[in-house]
Amino acid sequence: MRKRVAVVGGGIAGLAAAVRLRDRASADTEIIVYEQGGLLGGKLRTGELAGGMVERGAESFLMSAPDGTESAAVRFARRLGLGDRLVHPRPAAAAIAVGGRLERVPGGTLVGVPRDPSALGALAAAAPGADRDRGRPLLAPGEDVAVGALVRDRYGDAIADRLVEPMLGGVYAGRADRLSLATTMPGLAQAARTAHTLSDAVRAAQEATVRVPGRPIFAAVEGGLGTLVAAAAAAAGARISLGLPVRGLTRTGHGWRLLLGPVPEPQYDDVDAVVLAVPARPAARLLRGVDTDAAATVSALDYASVALVALALPPGTPLPELSGLLVPPAEGTLIKAATFVTRKWAHLDRDGGPVTVRVSAGRAGEEERLQCDDRVLTGRAHAELGELIGSPLPPPFASWVQRWGGGLPQYAPGHPDRVAAARSALRGRRGLALAGAAYDGVGIPACVASGEAAAEDVWKDLEES
Repeated sequence: MRKRVAVVGGGIAGLAAAVRLRDRASADTEIIVYEQGGLLGGKLRTGELAGGMVERGAESFLMSAPDGTESAAVRFARRLGLGDRLVHPRPAAAAIAVGGRLERVPGGTLVGVPRDPSALGALAAAAPGADRDRGRPLLAPGEDVAVGALVRDRYGDAIADRLVEPMLGGVYAGRADRLSLATTMPGLAQAARTAHTLSDAVRAAQEATVRVPGRPIFAAVEGGLGTLVAAAAAAAGARISLGLPVRGLTRTGHGWRLLLGPVPEPQYDDVDAVVLAVPARPAARLLRGVDTDAAATVSALDYASVALVALALPPGTPLPELSGLLVPPAEGTLIKAATFVTRKWAHLDRDGGPVTVRVSAGRAGEEERLQCDDRVLTGRAHAELGELIGSPLPPPFASWVQRWGGGLPQYAPGHPDRVAAARSALRGRRGLALAGAAYDGVGIPACVASGEAAAEDVWKDLEES
């Protein structure tokens, strides 16, 4: 009997799930991807500016997994036939803006947590004697803490505020004092359960991470990450349904029933299995009719809103010899990071073309600061960037603003246990799995791996039934 599987959510996690289902399932299996919006790809969206390409969401992904193998994103790109189109950034340093100066991001750190806090130069100094051996591991077995709490306790406020905060803010738009160590830095959390000092824990986590000589750290796809989205949609061989919201999910005698469409004109679709690859809040709404405990656990996840501002500056506009910069919250700026796009990516640097920069604004808890129109936001981003690099910038001759309301999950301490509890509660509901950044981490590799794992889970359920 032909199987039917629904993937709810057309972001990269949902598309990765659909491709894995296509690889595992028989040829006659029907896969349907329901995406409420009008576009596939979620936070992967390639834009245009002044005749050039600028990403409107994620711009790159890690090449390696911690064990030295290729990351899930690289393997996925190769599966889609895009392995020969991977491109890599130029080897340029980034900086942190502190007190009116730019300090190079120091080496030897793990998402901003230094191995040797005495080697940070003028950027920050550690609290004397704080990281001493207190006769026990930093964390108990299974314990999770906020990154900021651990760093402040062991290194002091200066390192937490000037180094760790901007690094975490650049990735998660979050605050170090509210983000789970086990989720954002699982290798460091694992090392901290045996190491007695933070410096030893960072050293152990770095030594456990396998580096492959000659392999770049980051990659993108020539033509933009939208190419990855289109290739995944094609490879999945799925029926794509855009603009049709999934409003309900109920168990039937043989599988699952989806309630679709607007309230006045409901539609239904009966399927054998479902992968829920949507953000936490819509997932929680759908889970209320399935398991109230799982729904409550998932709904507790919070999100941060961010905005991206792309600026096309006149050719020859001078910029620092950097790939970009990060800004600690203590600087008080609206912008938290900037990428010098044409400096960072050689394939986007057109001879005689504009100098392109992309500015990121907004942190968790600062959503009201983004409540201005695009013109005002662009003006502030342009002015603040000039102040941070120490030289006013000429007016841009083209720009755009991309807003991601509730775009980045915020992982509070204890996040892995909450996710495990939600998935455990759903284990008896065969043919249903959760996938996406809400559960398994931000970044394209994490989302791809999450979608693929969810696909494996529901397909195993179908085979066993």
